Amino acid sequence: MSSLTSLVLEHNSFSGNLPAALGNLPKLEILLLNSNNFTGELPETFARLTTLKTFRIGDNNFTGKIPGFIFQNWTNLKDIRIVASGLSGPVPDIGPSGNLESIMITDLIGVESTFPRLSNLSKTKNLTLSSCNIIGKLPTSLENMSELDILDLSFSKLSGEIEISLPEVRQLFLTGNMFTGAIPQWILSTNKKIDLSYNNFISTGDVDDCQKSGLNLFASTSRINNSGVVSCMGNLNCPVEPLHNLYINCGGKEETINNITYQADSDPAGPSRFYRSTIYWAFSSTGIFLDDGTEKDVLVLENNQLSSSIGQLYINARLSPSSLTYYAFCLHNATYNVSLHFAEIQFTDGKNYSSLGRRIFDVYIQGMRELKDFNIKDEAGGAGKPILKNFTANVSDGTLEIRLQWTGKGTTVIPVRGVYGPLISAISVVDPYYKPPSESGGGISAVAKVGIVAAAAFATFLLVVGILWWSGCLRWRSTLERDLKGIELRTGSFTLRQIKDATNNFDAANKIGEGGFGPVYKGILADGKEIAVKQLSARSKQGSREFVTEIGMISALQHPYLVKLYGCCIEGNQLMLIYEYLENNSLARALFGPEEFQLTLDWPTRRKICIGIARGLAFLHGESRLKIVHRDIKATNVLLDKDLNPKISDFGLAKLDEENNILIKRTDFVF
Repeated sequence: MSSLTSLVLEHNSFSGNLPAALGNLPKLEILLLNSNNFTGELPETFARLTTLKTFRIGDNNFTGKIPGFIFQNWTNLKDIRIVASGLSGPVPDIGPSGNLESIMITDLIGVESTFPRLSNLSKTKNLTLSSCNIIGKLPTSLENMSELDILDLSFSKLSGEIEISLPEVRQLFLTGNMFTGAIPQWILSTNKKIDLSYNNFISTGDVDDCQKSGLNLFASTSRINNSGVVSCMGNLNCPVEPLHNLYINCGGKEETINNITYQADSDPAGPSRFYRSTIYWAFSSTGIFLDDGTEKDVLVLENNQLSSSIGQLYINARLSPSSLTYYAFCLHNATYNVSLHFAEIQFTDGKNYSSLGRRIFDVYIQGMRELKDFNIKDEAGGAGKPILKNFTANVSDGTLEIRLQWTGKGTTVIPVRGVYGPLISAISVVDPYYKPPSESGGGISAVAKVGIVAAAAFATFLLVVGILWWSGCLRWRSTLERDLKGIELRTGSFTLRQIKDATNNFDAANKIGEGGFGPVYKGILADGKEIAVKQLSARSKQGSREFVTEIGMISALQHPYLVKLYGCCIEGNQLMLIYEYLENNSLARALFGPEEFQLTLDWPTRRKICIGIARGLAFLHGESRLKIVHRDIKATNVLLDKDLNPKISDFGLAKLDEENNILIKRTDFVF
């Protein structure tokens, strides 16, 4: 087929490796392979496709790295999209063809890397490098892209201060990075669409409600000193009695279903949009639909044809091209039942083209991924059918965060181009143990009821105090409660029964380590989440004050290279910290442990581990508002996840140096 100029195989079910013979098409200009099940590496024969202008391979299961010949040999290339393709990084140097107009590379797996070298991109209008594990600062070479209109570097690991100026960029997405310092004035004074949410900037101070013109600043600054509350929210004006439930009709008007009123959520949104309701919730949406043919994205979907069969709650939904966060505040601190209502109302069932659409996204609650590669239609058993996904969520600082994120998977052109991303119909948040005050009525008078309750409560109090005092628990608990008072926690709480069930009553078979604090056990919660339980040993020299300090410090510090604290258990004479479980244990065991536990670490992996440790320390020492000098970095205090990414542990148990206002860990420095 020597005259073939266009080969479009997108959105089929092709599988297997790509045939090397495709590299023998001398006039091929368009090659679209996205949304299939292709595997293997891109054939080296593709280097001969020098006439190629458009190349798209997203939503596949390829392996290997992005070949260097793409940007070196394909000098006629104008449009390239490698979106959730399965390929691994790093992103190769881009150039020098000079013809590239649109570059979209997202969701690469593999090691971290610095920003690729950019050259000869004077015609490029769209540069998207999202979720590509890129570290370091923004390069000055971005300033040389004179035609750049859209720059999306969201959900990478970029850091440092923004020291470049891009005033001509119309839409800028830096969501989900680790930028620090002050927000540049050219950003603060612009009216263009810019999203800086989920970063570590210094608070702007004069920006309220997280939105300034087209600038979205939701969660853009550190929340260490704000008890978990997003700083730009300003005055929350919470009621005297905190909220115990919340109902939102996402993308629709107010609806009352079974005596429950779902609040309206009909703001059209758009790129870089933060919206705050008057009723103690808000949402933040980021991203654009590149191919929908419209300049202004309206992120509300309506399908009235389904009203008779699906119910009023599901005929509307809120969309997002990239990330959608619902943020509730002024909540009572408790464990909530969270129900997310979904229905696929954009695709159809049957044998028509629209039925082939696949919407796939992830769901996070309180920062933890609860659903991966969630497909509404598959879960519900068809399009136009409602489905409810139920979760539990611990609220310890009055706030609840629900985030939906598209990771590049699924179809993008069905039924028309620009149809993808997360979709949600409604949200229900309920405190199952809350009993609203009963209305006055007949029977015993209100005064009598109060007297009976007071007498019963006093008798119970005396009984409990006597038992606790006799057992010796009261004195210990009162000390611990005084220690806990005033500590700003961003964690959940667990009961002793939950932890015993998770660890099989601290079975020795689940013991995975022992430190100065005490033994560490692996556990599995009822919802299937794996945890690591650090139990205060009776012979430990550290007591309740150190325990409280550990909670306060670790809960305030969140970073990809620090071990994450899920919560704590304080019950009876038990003190426990519940962390994320790291599959590959410690670096010490990987290097020096018994032979069956040692891991083969090649030099790129060792380099990745070293850089990760350095970045974690850099955050503790200089980037965090709460400066910490660890002083005990050694292989046993570096844990490894399933992908061998390092996470620093044991950075709590510190005391405050009053003179220098620096937290210093109270252990000897050990290499």
